[in-house]
Amino acid sequence: MPVIESAVDVTSEAFAQNREAMESLVADLKREIDRAHHERSPKAMDRLKEVDKLPADKKLDLLLDKNTPFLEIAPLAAKDLYDGKVHGAGIRAGIGIVAGREVVVSVNDATIKGGSMYPMSVKKTLRLQAICMENRLPAVNLMDSAGAFLPLQSEIFPDLDDGGRVFYNQAMMSKMAIPQITAVMGLCTAGGAYGAAMSDEIIHVKGHGAIFLGGPPLVLAATGEEVTSDELGGPDLHCAQSGVSDYYAEDDAHAIALVREIVANLPRPEKARLTLRPPAPPLYDPKELYGIIPRNISTPYDIREVFARMVDGSEFIEFKEMYGPTLVCGWAHIHGYPVGLLGNNGVLFPQSAQKATQFIQICDNRGIPLVFVQNISGFIVGKQYEQTGVTKDGHKMVNAVATASVPKFTLLAGASFGAGNYAMCGRAYSPRFLWMWPNAEIGVMGGQQAADVLVTITNDQNARLGKPPLTPEEEAFIRQPIIDKARQEGNAYYSTANLWDDGILDPAKTRDVLGMAISAALNAPLRDDRYGFGVFRM
Repeated sequence: MPVIESAVDVTSEAFAQNREAMESLVADLKREIDRAHHERSPKAMDRLKEVDKLPADKKLDLLLDKNTPFLEIAPLAAKDLYDGKVHGAGIRAGIGIVAGREVVVSVNDATIKGGSMYPMSVKKTLRLQAICMENRLPAVNLMDSAGAFLPLQSEIFPDLDDGGRVFYNQAMMSKMAIPQITAVMGLCTAGGAYGAAMSDEIIHVKGHGAIFLGGPPLVLAATGEEVTSDELGGPDLHCAQSGVSDYYAEDDAHAIALVREIVANLPRPEKARLTLRPPAPPLYDPKELYGIIPRNISTPYDIREVFARMVDGSEFIEFKEMYGPTLVCGWAHIHGYPVGLLGNNGVLFPQSAQKATQFIQICDNRGIPLVFVQNISGFIVGKQYEQTGVTKDGHKMVNAVATASVPKFTLLAGASFGAGNYAMCGRAYSPRFLWMWPNAEIGVMGGQQAADVLVTITNDQNARLGKPPLTPEEEAFIRQPIIDKARQEGNAYYSTANLWDDGILDPAKTRDVLGMAISAALNAPLRDDRYGFGVFRM
C-alpha cells in the first residue's frame, strides 16, 4: 500500500508552539481524569472501610483480567454539574476483558452521594446499554446505589429517555440474548431493585447487599413495620426465600470472583470476520500529533498528517484524490483491522459530498468499518453552490452516513460545526463510539460567526425600520456574550460533561482506542438486517 509522506517539519517553531499548547491540554485532561477517579471526601472513604466495602477502582482491578486494556466510557460525565462532585456521574464504566471476554462493565461509586443516581447517571447508564446492544457485549454491573437523587426526581423519572428506559432496555437486551450479570454490593433500592432483578444472574453480598422496592424508612412510614435492611432485602432472604438472587457471596472480593466464573462460563459466539493483516506501528510517532494540531482551531492543517500517525505503517490508499479535495477518503488498517477513513481538509463542497457518498457505499458493500475524523466548519454556502446542488449533494452524504450499517467511529479532532457535524457522523448518526480531542469545539457554528450573523440580522432589521446601523460599541455589546457563551458551551469539557461524546482522548492514544473499539464492535454482525440505502435525490 502507498505510504503517506509527511511534510511536517518537526524542528520548526510553529511545531514547537503547537506541541507546547497540546501538551498543556493533555496534562489538564490527565489531571481532570485523575480527579474524577480519586477526589473523594475522607468521610466517604472512611465509611467504606467501616462497612468493609471495596472502592470502585479496587473492584475494577479484581474484575478485569491482568495486564489487559480498559476502554473507559465517559469518565468526565457530569463534570462541573450539580455540586461539581458527582464525578463520572457516579459510575465507573467501560469495555474491559473479563475471563478472556470483552464485556461492558458498570460500577456504582458509593463514595459519591451513596451511589445516588442523578440525571446524568441515568443518561450514562442508557449510553452503556446502547453500547451493549449495538456491539452485542455482555453487561456486568457491580451495583451499590441509594436510588434516585430525589431533589432532581422530575429529571430522572417520567420521560422517554429517563430512568424507566433503563429497565425497558434490560428487557430488550434479554430478548436479544445479551447476558446481564449483576453483583449486589450495597443498597439496590426502588429502581435499583428492578435493575438487579431484571438481570440474568445475581450475586448477592453478605452484610451490605440489599434489594428492596422500598427501604426500611419507607416501610415504616407506609406500614408501621420496623425492619432492618438485611431482614428486608439481604442475601439470606433473597437467596433462600424469595429466589430473587442466585449466588451468595461472603464479601466483595468473593462476589467479583463469582462474576468472573459466570463470565467464563458464557457461550463464546464467533466474532464478525474482517480481512485482517498483521498490525504494525505508524512510521511516524503518534506524539507528533501534538505539534501538528494548530493552537487556533481556525488554522487549517492537512488531515493526512493525522492519518499518517494513526494507521498501520502509515499506509493509505486514497480514493478520488483529485476530486472534492476538501474531503480526504481512503483505505488503511488500524491494529490490523481494515478501515475506511474520511477526514476534512476544509468545508464540504458538492464534489466532496458526492465523493463521500460513493466511498461510504463501497465500504458498506465490502463490510469495511468507517472512521470519520472531523475538523469541519460546515458545507459551502452561496448562490453559486445552491445552483449547482450543494443541498441535494449534502443530502446524499447525510443519507449514506445515516444508513450505512457497518460499524462507524467518529473522532472530533478540531472544529465540529453545523451540518458538517451531521455529515461527518456526529452523535445523532449513531457511530458505535464518538470521542473528542481536548482542543475540539462543537456547536451550530463558531462563536465569532454566530456573533457576525446576529449583528447582520440586527442591522437589517434597523434598516427596515429606518434606524441607523449599530455603532461599534453596540456591536461589541451584542458580540461578546455570544462569543463567551460559545466558548463555554462549545469546548470539549462541556461536551463530555453532558455525554455528547464517549470521552476526551489524548491524541497520541487515539490509534489504540480505535483498535479496542473496533475489536469490541466485531462482537456484533458487520451489517444489520436493514442493510441498504434509501433514496438519493439526483
